[in-house]
Amino acid sequence: MIMTKNYKILTSYIKVVSSQITDTESYIYLKENIPKYSLGIDIDSFPLKNNMAEVNIKLSFDNKNESVKKAYFEMTHTTIVRVEESAVNEKNLKKIFLSDVPTEMYPEIETKFFEIVKSIGYPEIKLEKKINFKEMFEKNQK
Repeated sequence: MIMTKNYKILTSYIKVVSSQITDTESYIYLKENIPKYSLGIDIDSFPLKNNMAEVNIKLSFDNKNESVKKAYFEMTHTTIVRVEESAVNEKNLKKIFLSDVPTEMYPEIETKFFEIVKSIGYPEIKLEKKINFKEMFEKNQK
């Protein structure tokens, strides 16, 4: 079965970048404790006029077990999407915003995020596994 794409990506950009390394000790701590840090992802969307929407994918890289945040990185990437009139219903929009757009945009977003983190001074950060937005979306629909 061939699925036709019922949306078009109009543009995308980095909306917010935030980084905090409180001091030199925190920088060294992070370098030594990178495996304890994990990538978090949040997705939200906002309707715009003319069947358009803003899809925000926020990546955060921090240690959830720290009582005091020694260091963290965060980036929100925004994608502006126009949805075909025939796809404007709750079920289709959820799939487009939470699965289709993130799947299409994520490789670019991940590259930008890690380029920023690398330029801050952490060149060795890599993700072990790829994120499957389609699988996450389907799991959350049950």
